[in-house]
Amino acid sequence: MSEIKAETLTQVLIKMLGTKIICTDFQTKPLHGGTVGDVQLVTGNAKTTAGGTLPYKIVLKTQKKFERYSDPDSWRREYDFYKSNFGVLFSESFRWPECYHVEMNEEENETQIWMEYIDGISGLDLTSDMYERVAEELGRFQGKLYAEQPVVLQNLTNLGKVDYMKNFYLHYRSWNRVYDYIRSDDCEIPKHICKMLIDIDENADEIFNRIEKLPIVLCHRDFWVANIFYSDGKTILIDWDTTGWGYLGEDMASLIADEADIENMVEYYHRSIPAYYKGFSEYADISHITDNCVYELILLMFGYRLVEWYMDAGSGNTLQETDDERTLHIHTLQKIFEIGNVMIDFNGYA
Repeated sequence: MSEIKAETLTQVLIKMLGTKIICTDFQTKPLHGGTVGDVQLVTGNAKTTAGGTLPYKIVLKTQKKFERYSDPDSWRREYDFYKSNFGVLFSESFRWPECYHVEMNEEENETQIWMEYIDGISGLDLTSDMYERVAEELGRFQGKLYAEQPVVLQNLTNLGKVDYMKNFYLHYRSWNRVYDYIRSDDCEIPKHICKMLIDIDENADEIFNRIEKLPIVLCHRDFWVANIFYSDGKTILIDWDTTGWGYLGEDMASLIADEADIENMVEYYHRSIPAYYKGFSEYADISHITDNCVYELILLMFGYRLVEWYMDAGSGNTLQETDDERTLHIHTLQKIFEIGNVMIDFNGYA
């Protein structure tokens, strides 16, 4: 855990609470912060110069330098974002957590971000109505940036590259362990699912040719339920370190397939995709797009990853836990298969 300096915490709280304080106590508790960041909930009571005491909650995110495949500067991207004026691009109904203070330790290659604690509905507690609303807000946000090309966005230099998703897929496809497994006689994954994945490989050039005709938009690239909070009709999105240029629909693929609500995946797909395009179309005409490619994006982004998770399931656990994990990943792949068998008219917004 990172050391908390009393003087820094005091300055952060003065900005957050909007009043001068004399001193404060604090306690910390680790929050779920993925695999690369140290995220702490800092709570306590601040004593004001007026003699009062104010309770507070705030989040401290510490990020050390690490190497992400094909995206070497992602470790400091959230710091760069908060140092910029990127926050002005958000709306009342779609935003990130407010930031109160950022620091960079150049010698240690470490960033610290003090930000708002978000209390809302997240993860598997999100309902289908919330999925639909979140998708529409994302579409509206991306559509506005796509149409207006704000100077703030153009001046950001540390953004992920547009070919990140493609490189990620090609990296997985070149990995013999997963590539050969779904083609082997020993593979225990159902044959129709293996065929679904093999078909994507065999048609990858044609699929990417279609995807690369889609609008290039700013993608969060970690748009999954644990990073989405829904509160009072508003969407708050955390963890912006993977953000970069990508194709229309990339984030929707994550929303649908990345450790999501498996039982409701098909329903969420059919409700969320039209809502997403409805939001985007408020700012840009996409009526000429006849294939949204979200199904293909799901398979390109998560197909081999789910195979890897299936193969690695249960390391060091009981046989029952191993079977449960593998069943979970197969079930997810089966739902993706079902999505591919039912087409929707994503331009039918009305």
